[in-house]
Amino acid sequence: MTIILGIFIMVVGAYMVVRTEDILSFFGRIAWFEAHLGTEGGSRLGYKLTGIIAIFIGILIMTGMIGGFITWVFSPLLRYSQP
Repeated sequence: MTIILGIFIMVVGAYMVVRTEDILSFFGRIAWFEAHLGTEGGSRLGYKLTGIIAIFIGILIMTGMIGGFITWVFSPLLRYSQP
């Protein structure tokens, strides 16, 4: 089941990267992307970055490495919470 979920997330991410203009016309511009990622096309870049992150997460889920990755990301915070 995790392989199917990972492939689905990867396909959604790839669609976001390839068909950014369709997503932009459907959802519209996002003010935070426009303010922080450029003057023209900030939302396009934001949608593409979101798609790339979705592809990465899909690969992690499909290969079963998501737990190790989350542990690695949050290990500095968890180290200080232990007695």
